[in-house]
Amino acid sequence: MNTTINPKLPFIIKPFLLSLLLSLTVLIFIALQTPHHRKTTPQQPNNISSKSGGGLRIRPGYSSYDEYIQRQLNKTLNPKLRQIWTTRDWERKVRVFAQFFESLKRRNLLLNSSKALSIGARVGQEVSALKSIGVNDSIGIDLVPYPPLVVKGDFHAQPFMNDTFDFEFSNVFDHALYPWKFVGEIERTLKPGGVCVVHVALSRRADKYSANDLYSVGPLVELFKDSQLVEVRKVDGFGLDTEVVFRKNKRRNI
Repeated sequence: MNTTINPKLPFIIKPFLLSLLLSLTVLIFIALQTPHHRKTTPQQPNNISSKSGGGLRIRPGYSSYDEYIQRQLNKTLNPKLRQIWTTRDWERKVRVFAQFFESLKRRNLLLNSSKALSIGARVGQEVSALKSIGVNDSIGIDLVPYPPLVVKGDFHAQPFMNDTFDFEFSNVFDHALYPWKFVGEIERTLKPGGVCVVHVALSRRADKYSANDLYSVGPLVELFKDSQLVEVRKVDGFGLDTEVVFRKNKRRNI
């Protein structure tokens, strides 16, 4: 067997190895220089299971937070709806909300001296109802302000300081794209010992502008990490059937 090595082979291998080494060096350099982007939007699974059964489903379909906000504005700024809210709907809704709030007063969950916030108040029917029963220090927030009852605010990032309110009410939980932020902002702005009342729909799915579907009280209770569940009861609140009451934990003295 002829084992003679081709004398030209080293000259062929060396350029190949040099070219391979150079290519690898360039690839490593490019990889080190390329920025790695991370999404900063808070992420949660589309379906949030509850230890107590049921679940909370985030509706898909939004490519960005701006798209979600625009869809909510499509409802809030709808001229026909705003006309209804401020005319034929006004007295009826103020009367019904006043009945809800009077019931909370009888159960010592709301006081005339309470500093109160209505979340997602639109044109302020809830705020007007609170004032009508003597809770005068009341204000609402919504994406579109309606002075003097409602100021501009996103419920995912309330425009208020920590520990501001004694009482917070909302019937728009189903409109929250990030329910964990919605609840987190309530707990941030509630005073220790403060009360939050949320009206939700469990027996039927909410409207086309809803961003989530709640199938039981369990997931909502689990979102309130710094509060205790006070009570759950059935209500008839403009398509919402369940009232859930929480009280924020009081701080311990150190």
